[in-house]
Amino acid sequence: MQLRLNGVHHSARPTWKLRETIEFYRDKMGLPLVHCVSSRGWGAAEHPDFLHFFFDSGAGGTIAFFYYLGDEQPEHLIHRPEYNIDAHHTAWRVESNEELLAWRSRLEQNGVEIMYQIEHEVIESFYFRDPNGYYLEIGRPLREYVELDQRDSAATLEAALTAEAEQPLKNIESVWRAKGKALNRIYPCTAAISIYVPDFPEFEAFLACARQVGNCHVREPVDGYWRIEADREISFNRKAAGLGPALWNSALAGGFCGRIIEYNRDVLRIARAD
Repeated sequence: MQLRLNGVHHSARPTWKLRETIEFYRDKMGLPLVHCVSSRGWGAAEHPDFLHFFFDSGAGGTIAFFYYLGDEQPEHLIHRPEYNIDAHHTAWRVESNEELLAWRSRLEQNGVEIMYQIEHEVIESFYFRDPNGYYLEIGRPLREYVELDQRDSAATLEAALTAEAEQPLKNIESVWRAKGKALNRIYPCTAAISIYVPDFPEFEAFLACARQVGNCHVREPVDGYWRIEADREISFNRKAAGLGPALWNSALAGGFCGRIIEYNRDVLRIARAD
């Protein structure tokens, strides 16, 4: 028998705000309350009694909370808006831009602050917080995953492992550089500077910008990768490329060979490695 998972049954987090959490998910978001466990403490003698309640979050999945009775919230479980804490979040899927905008409108009408809305590669999402400070996301897919996504993901993580074996990873440039070297070995290139761009629609604007740069060439894709080649410094402008911040920050995700001499919010300059 081949083992496979069939989606997420539920995700769960602690809360010390019972009323606010119920009112947010049930009333403001409109998620049906579908189940509640009320129990004496489990396991260790000091485990408090608790309520464990579940809201329907679509497609057979639920989002659940533990409310511990008579217990003070530990310092380490206070959710603070920091990148390492917000990495733990829930993202729901809708199927169209109309649905996305309708959800945003509903939340705003119920007094929920929308932090921002952004396109990032395969999804367009907006972000907000619940009363506990938990980071939440609703997004629509811009495209489905294809076979190249699998191959490119494997190449990226293999490059990360290769770079990390040499020294601890401190920036993404070392991963991109290792990936570029690996691709150069597979698809030999004599140019001093090479940038690999996966053949995904989200990077078409970056390729169009490269075609306007006078001192580089864009080679036709091989096995799913376009290659930008140059023998001297090349420069790209984010606004000219028409890329949003998220995609701009991933412009070299396909891997490159060369040396980054400037990479800020609007300008990317790459020179020869020597």
